[in-house]
Amino acid sequence: MDKIIGLGNALVDVLATLKDDTLLDEMGLPKGSMQLIDDAKLQQINERFSRMKTHLATGGAAANTILGLACLGAGTGFIGKIGNDAYGNFFRANLQRNGIEDKLLVSDLPSGVASTFISPDGERTFGTYLGAASTLKAEDLTLDMFKGYAYLLIEGYLVQDHDMILHAIELAKEAGLQICLDMASYNIVEQDHEFFSLLINKYVDIVFANEEEAKAFTGKEPEEALDVIAKMCSIAIVKLGARGSLIRKGTEEVHVHAVTVDRVIDTTGAGDYFAAGFLYGLTCGYSLEKCGKIGSILSGSIIRVIGAEMPAEWWEDIKTRISEL
Repeated sequence: MDKIIGLGNALVDVLATLKDDTLLDEMGLPKGSMQLIDDAKLQQINERFSRMKTHLATGGAAANTILGLACLGAGTGFIGKIGNDAYGNFFRANLQRNGIEDKLLVSDLPSGVASTFISPDGERTFGTYLGAASTLKAEDLTLDMFKGYAYLLIEGYLVQDHDMILHAIELAKEAGLQICLDMASYNIVEQDHEFFSLLINKYVDIVFANEEEAKAFTGKEPEEALDVIAKMCSIAIVKLGARGSLIRKGTEEVHVHAVTVDRVIDTTGAGDYFAAGFLYGLTCGYSLEKCGKIGSILSGSIIRVIGAEMPAEWWEDIKTRISEL
């Protein structure tokens, strides 16, 4: 089976469930978005969190996807940067516990934290303090980091550092890897549209986008957006939430339905786990439709828990459902 390495922000998610969305307005965080925050805003959020029940989990889009892949039994690795602190130790320990090859670097800054607000409808809003994660630079990367893998997964949240992304892609291509890009957030796509266009047209083989990100990139509704993106790369996937996903490779197009879920607890990681399921199917040589169905099983499971990590005992059931497809 092919191995996959992720490159992304090494973050620890601190999750809190809201009774209503008032706090989002108070903090100036648009519902459903990912906003980068500074130290002062982090302290403000922490002060509020100290009076609320919170849950700790490893996070970061690419890291979530890699964790999902590892839990399915895929060969995985992760490149990121942490601080020399409790959050950094928590992140590293989780990689190692799940058999993910640890290619973490250490910074003098505190580890990155994603303050995650879960609305009553399950929608999540992030106030992200990147800290150590933001200090990952082009010169930190080496060719050896990518050797032995077949795919590199990059999260769109990294695009603020163009040099680092381009160097990572250059090294990965030199090592013979295919490039997968998860667009990450509609506001990130809007802010750096030209660079996303360059990456997808020139380097990226597989693109994951939800409908808001696809619209931010193409200006079109999902079906047309899929068509536009698919012309730029090998495989395009537009995720439609409860309406499933659209997948296109060349002239082949499939619509995969979402798994029905009685109650959505938290949508954190839904897109990341869809990508994990899809890429797992790809490494197994499955059809596009089966890859999409595995993605739906994983995304439909992760939204039943708080945070982007499922109980270990759930994975046996998930593997059984995959084997029955």
